Amino acid sequence: MAQEETRYERGLDTMRAIFGPRIESALKGLSSTSPDLARCLVEFPFADIYTRPGLDLKTREMLTVAALTVLGYAQAELKEHIQGALNVGCTRDEILEIILQMAVYAGFPAALEAVKTAATVFGEGNETEKKR
Repeated sequence: MAQEETRYERGLDTMRAIFGPRIESALKGLSSTSPDLARCLVEFPFADIYTRPGLDLKTREMLTVAALTVLGYAQAELKEHIQGALNVGCTRDEILEIILQMAVYAGFPAALEAVKTAATVFGEGNETEKKR
């Protein structure tokens, strides 16, 4: 059991680095409805994948923003990952450039929705990003 807790804690630490301390309250909400999904969310992507060598968190978040932009339907998750990308060092310009490039592969409707989502994140008083 200790190994599983280590895996869970590693994933939670990664999530805190990306999303900040507020992630714990979001996970509590998910856990109250689906504890198995919450555990899988922490352990698989954030303990097993995000912590692999080869890509840093900034690059992983940039890729995640691109993937969610292409999907088009996951705007709530895109919003969280745009904020996460800012938290790990991406600039607004980098995020907008990612979205623009995804217009080539996902089409303008997906890119337009992603820009709207980014605008809501940028407009939420991100003091860290304003200083860049």
